Amino acid sequence: MSRVGKYPVIVPDGVTVTVETGNVSVKGKNGELSCHYDADHVSVVLDGNKVVVSPKAETKQARALWGTTRANINTLVKGVHDGFTKELELVGVGYKARVEGNNLVLSLGYSHDVKIETPKGLKITCASPTQISIFGADKQLVGQTASEIREWRRPEPYKGKGIKYAGEYIRRKEGKKK
Repeated sequence: MSRVGKYPVIVPDGVTVTVETGNVSVKGKNGELSCHYDADHVSVVLDGNKVVVSPKAETKQARALWGTTRANINTLVKGVHDGFTKELELVGVGYKARVEGNNLVLSLGYSHDVKIETPKGLKITCASPTQISIFGADKQLVGQTASEIREWRRPEPYKGKGIKYAGEYIRRKEGKKK
């Protein structure tokens, strides 16, 4: 069983944490985030520049929420201080991406361009026509947006064409034989 909950979350300079009953708010240079926690099973205390999470009882539910709550608070602190980035790559002839205002425009071999509106709190950039970078403070929103963009044209196993995560390995299949 993991014991990640016993380690305190270190709050770096420039980040302020506010702990209320059932809610933790974190503010930093990349914005403000908050998360809800179960105050019946877990207690959260701000001790100087550390956030300490501890279970209120030795029940299975309290032990499970102990590590989860600590990990969620750590993710909030990292997000407002450093931020999270997901990189996507477009592979295929004619597959291109560009940013127009608040929209990401993708040319993916369809009869029309696909326009995706950038969610509030995220920044989408294209270093080249085949690379997309998504940056934001909310880890869940960054990953969800990257997944939604990838769903428009998943990589196929024969030629590897499609939208893939940077560094993702696409398992290839052998084509037809004569």
